[in-house]
Amino acid sequence: MAIADKLLVQRQRHLKWRGLDWLELALMILCGVLCFGFSLSVTADIVTRTIGHPWLWLQEVTSTLFIYAIFVGTAAATRRNDHLYLTAISEAMHGTSRLIVEVIIRLVVLGVAFGLIWYGYQNYLRGFGSFRLPSGTPIASLYAIIPLSGVLIGLFTIEQLVNGLRNGFDHPEPPEEDGAHVITDAQMRAQP
Repeated sequence: MAIADKLLVQRQRHLKWRGLDWLELALMILCGVLCFGFSLSVTADIVTRTIGHPWLWLQEVTSTLFIYAIFVGTAAATRRNDHLYLTAISEAMHGTSRLIVEVIIRLVVLGVAFGLIWYGYQNYLRGFGSFRLPSGTPIASLYAIIPLSGVLIGLFTIEQLVNGLRNGFDHPEPPEEDGAHVITDAQMRAQP
């Protein structure tokens, strides 16, 4: 399997545009890189402090990677329907009641996205007046990801709303291929 097949979720495909699959893939790869970088910088920070020669700039790197991973991950999770909305409530319903709940949930998420864009941008602009130590980098570098994340969350929410209203939100999911492989392999091993 190609890496794209492993990273892209095929669940609820009827709510997604194929044209945005590359963006989901890029966000997932970026999440992995950010989390790996965060782990590496924390480890390096601990090691350098333990040996008595701390690199103070590692704390800046660690906090930046952590904050970016949170907001990039939130955008990716929105596309994958893994975050920011109540699946248990909507999946228990069918027909018109499900349609209404799905639309309301996504409108709330859209409101959150607009809040991230508006207030995140305001914080970003104000961040040019404060600086991080020891590098002297404007704190706006931390806040830049917040409105961008809001734009991505809004885009993915609109994608789901349009496709859900067009195709319906209630679609049976195809069986997982990976689960079928595990059962088949286990059955083969159990045979004499």
